[in-house]
Amino acid sequence: MLTNFRRICFVLVLFLMLMLPPFRADAHCDDPLGCVEVGPDDPIVVGAMLVVSGAINYLGEDTLGGVELALLARDYTLLDHEIELVVEDSLCTAEGGQTAAQRLAADPTVVGAIGTNCSSAAQGAIPIISESGMVMIAPSNTSPSLTNEDIAAGGSHLPGYFRTSQNGLIEGMRLAEFAAFALEAETLATVHDGDPYTEGLAQAVARTFADLEGAVVFEGAVNKGDTDMASILTEIAVQQPDVIYVPLFEPESNFFAAQMQHIAGLEDTIIIGGAASFTSSFPENTGESAVGIYVSGPLVSGESYDEVLAQWHEEYGSAPPSGYHAHAYDATNLLLDALESIAEIKDDGSIVIGRQAIRDAIAATEDYPGLTGRLTCREDSPFAGDCSPGTALAVFEITEAEVFDDNWPPPIAWNFAVDTFE
Repeated sequence: MLTNFRRICFVLVLFLMLMLPPFRADAHCDDPLGCVEVGPDDPIVVGAMLVVSGAINYLGEDTLGGVELALLARDYTLLDHEIELVVEDSLCTAEGGQTAAQRLAADPTVVGAIGTNCSSAAQGAIPIISESGMVMIAPSNTSPSLTNEDIAAGGSHLPGYFRTSQNGLIEGMRLAEFAAFALEAETLATVHDGDPYTEGLAQAVARTFADLEGAVVFEGAVNKGDTDMASILTEIAVQQPDVIYVPLFEPESNFFAAQMQHIAGLEDTIIIGGAASFTSSFPENTGESAVGIYVSGPLVSGESYDEVLAQWHEEYGSAPPSGYHAHAYDATNLLLDALESIAEIKDDGSIVIGRQAIRDAIAATEDYPGLTGRLTCREDSPFAGDCSPGTALAVFEITEAEVFDDNWPPPIAWNFAVDTFE
């Protein structure tokens, strides 16, 4: 009787051993946020949340090119595994960012994401990315709130968010200096559209301009989708400011600049636009009214960047449509280098990647030689997750060559990294 019982137990144990997957002591994951396990023949999956559709899809096109060139430089291979890129459309809205983040977070094979383009989309994506244990590195978000951990004070930073683009606090400070010292402006007006990007920059410029003893005579807003700017322009004209800071996206920026020419009292007022207007389509769509407008935008130079730019022309047959492709290139390399430094490679070629380990590796980035400068990721609010040195910026002046002769980019009016005011 006992012998039969032992036989039955032996058969059951054997059955369970055959049915259960083989135990691998080396596949254990100790990471507190979990691990991504890549099989011996599986690809390493990288996500991207970009503006794929809509009026400003040129931002997504510009960023995607930077990501693809960074991957191409590695032959789309990391740790002897193919790299697979999955792109989700984050639009330029909080809802779009939320949807894109949900799709990537639902895929357990995604190791991290590049994006978003817009700060508003980042606000929708950050809570989901952070909660899922993933990491995102943004190449063109500038809203100060995104790296501010003080939620009660309007901050929205959560663990897992990094960016290679500059903080708007720094950009706003330097643009206010440009207005006050280079343009010798005494009065300033600002206009935003409620987007975290435009509003954050407008506030930063106004605050610094006032600190420089300039008079901020008007702070107002338009709505996204507005085409008639006469009302707000008439309000501004009463104050006759020397400068209007208008960090709007197209097409609102086109309407604003074109219609300002017909408003009495603003004949001598100078427009400074933000990086949202730093695109070849802005002078083309605005027409002659764009001549003389200043726009801030990324300024990247050096032998390494020249090589990437030459590769861009070879791959895509044209110039980059905007200015953040180098930031996207750097963001991609930060992520891939972090993966390479922490991945556990098994005897069979499989890989185990800890999610907290990825975050820690990126947060530890110090003096990284990127296209956009020496990158060091900070941990102190309101700069938590900021990796950019903030020097790859300039102010450009649009001329007739940009409007009528397809020249791009426009000539530099002021280089943030070089030009200073005493």
